[in-house]
Amino acid sequence: MNLTQYFKEFFRSSQSSGIILMVCVAVSLLIANSSFAGNFQNFLNKEIGTDIFHLKYPVSIWINDGLMAIFFLLVGLEIKREMIEGELSSFKNASLPIFAAIGGMLVPAVIYTVFNSGTAYANGWGIPMATDIAFSLAIVSMLGKKIPNSIKIFLAALAIVDDLGAILVIAIFYTEQIHWSYLLLSLGVTALLFLLNYLKVTRIIFYLIPGIFLWYFLHHSGIHATIAGVLLAFSIPTNVSTTEISPLEKLEHQLHFPVSFLIMPVFALTNTNITFTKEMVSGLTSTLGSGIICGLVLGKLVGINLFSLIAVKFRLSSLPQNSSWKQMIGVGLLAGIGFTMSIFIALLSFKGQTEIQDEAKFAILIASFIAAVSGFIILKTASKNEIPEED
Repeated sequence: MNLTQYFKEFFRSSQSSGIILMVCVAVSLLIANSSFAGNFQNFLNKEIGTDIFHLKYPVSIWINDGLMAIFFLLVGLEIKREMIEGELSSFKNASLPIFAAIGGMLVPAVIYTVFNSGTAYANGWGIPMATDIAFSLAIVSMLGKKIPNSIKIFLAALAIVDDLGAILVIAIFYTEQIHWSYLLLSLGVTALLFLLNYLKVTRIIFYLIPGIFLWYFLHHSGIHATIAGVLLAFSIPTNVSTTEISPLEKLEHQLHFPVSFLIMPVFALTNTNITFTKEMVSGLTSTLGSGIICGLVLGKLVGINLFSLIAVKFRLSSLPQNSSWKQMIGVGLLAGIGFTMSIFIALLSFKGQTEIQDEAKFAILIASFIAAVSGFIILKTASKNEIPEED
């Protein structure tokens, strides 16, 4: 089945935005290791907003929890479209990202635990479980038409499931306290959104306003607020018509440019400001560094492909259309870009232990770099002999 024009447009714009994203990473690292590092960090720590309704947060929180919820909204819209009428519309195709994501979470956690069981680093088992959806999609989109669109869709779906899994892990194992009253309010707003869908309400504003409340309640519940974007996306109505533009398609189209050329670059600029220290380098050879690097690079690769192979062999799932196992290896490597979500879990795992946090950050950065470069090369070389998909 041919993919929708909207999905192709999304990745076409992401191809150019991916270059901007990489430039922002380089700029952020330069700033973090220059005389401007202190000023930049002070800016990120500066609280803005209002104390009314407890809406005063540092700039970094507004970016990571606020702007990124919009990014998750866009990706959620793309996934829903493909579930309704595209690559994920059949159970065999839709189930593969779920099996792959489960393997991509379990195997890295096991590898990390093998390295660190019984040590002071044992609590960091959740670090290599995460996939940074923004960076992984940016890398794969830079390949453009050199790989099938089905591979891009598979990675997007896998990353969504992976991030939802990471959010659950954070909520259950790394959150000190869940505020149940806010969580119940979140469930109520979610129910309202899907009721609006059931009643065939088509005006987008009637979804966006409750969506803002959903973000607020989730944020105050103690659960990562970006999940609000996914929940909102799945409540937006769509259709299978090729002539009538649905509310989902309209919102999706409106979000392309700001997400690709504003939100993702700002996200990269904010989250890669890592100041290098001597301790970071020595930490790479510790069980902490080894567990993180092996977990993200090898664990993701093995877990995703092993569970995918099992699902395909037992005919529970099928490979993405026009794809190969070599391309799946490339996807498994790209999923090892843990980056910001992994860093977030590292901060939660070792609260108050700055030196250990810094060692974990550097290991995550190295692992993500290895995963990005190797995944990009594998996918590029795997596609040389492939017949390009038709538009």
